[in-house]
Amino acid sequence: MRDAFVARLTQLAKADPRIFLVTGDLGFGVLTGFATERPEQFLNAGVAEANMTGLATGLALDGRIVFTYSIANFPTLRALEQIRNDAAYHRANVKIVAIGGGFSYGSLGMSHHATEDLAILRAIPNITIVAPGCLWEAEEATASLATAPGTCYLRLDKSNAGRTNAPNERFVLGTIRTLREGDDLTMAATGGILGVVLGAADRMAAEGLQARVLSVHTLQPFDHETLFRACRETGCLLTIEEHVVGGGLGGLVAETCLEAGVVPFAFHRIGIREGFSSIVGSQEYLRARCGMDEAAIVKRARTLVRARKASLADRGPA
Repeated sequence: MRDAFVARLTQLAKADPRIFLVTGDLGFGVLTGFATERPEQFLNAGVAEANMTGLATGLALDGRIVFTYSIANFPTLRALEQIRNDAAYHRANVKIVAIGGGFSYGSLGMSHHATEDLAILRAIPNITIVAPGCLWEAEEATASLATAPGTCYLRLDKSNAGRTNAPNERFVLGTIRTLREGDDLTMAATGGILGVVLGAADRMAAEGLQARVLSVHTLQPFDHETLFRACRETGCLLTIEEHVVGGGLGGLVAETCLEAGVVPFAFHRIGIREGFSSIVGSQEYLRARCGMDEAAIVKRARTLVRARKASLADRGPA
């Protein structure tokens, strides 16, 4: 996703001189092409993410469209006060880009695990929040955020679901994409773990279970209607995210459905439930340890569907 983002941003910067990229002293090699081709639109702010965000806000208020770029927690949690007070409050055109969402940098430990960012930034007003699940979504989200007004957050993952777009499909911020149709349950995913969810859906299909798969690439603003329709039509709702279950996609779905009175028969959130991860390893290893790999998703989905079918059987014919 990182490379897809940089390639698209480079194209956009050539066409629009207002676009500016500020890095927090990383991306050497990855950002070299951009820096070489567009030196007047690039700045390395050093290991000073709070300063980077304040600088970006000043440039944005002077007419620039500024992308800040760093690993996982650093452009978000280290710069949270500047994001809130400087960028979001003034609705500045600052686009915060975090590479390495979730367990992408799993071997570097909890300081590099971005597992609370969605919940924290979702609590701040005036921020568009996007976590693409595939390469196409990453490219299209980059272009969309460049023209979207105000402060935005783009969470990029090391993993992805490849390219999931249909021919001539149009990407729209604030909408949910339906990637698989199904009536047995709905699986809603955000971020790069979408690829694992699609694999789980394929395994379930081989067993005769048809799962509807939703790619929730935008958490703010949120597409209520697609979610409500899936909830009503399938009755079972499973959210999957490489993030703590509180405040992220699962929390968003739960509060949205409950407030509207659209309550599924069965609901479960797959995500991190045991606090900080004190173990290290690859992204795939940590997903398995936290119960969010393909096997765990299939197992939980089977449980929800069985519970719903048993309840319907107990009720008897209508």
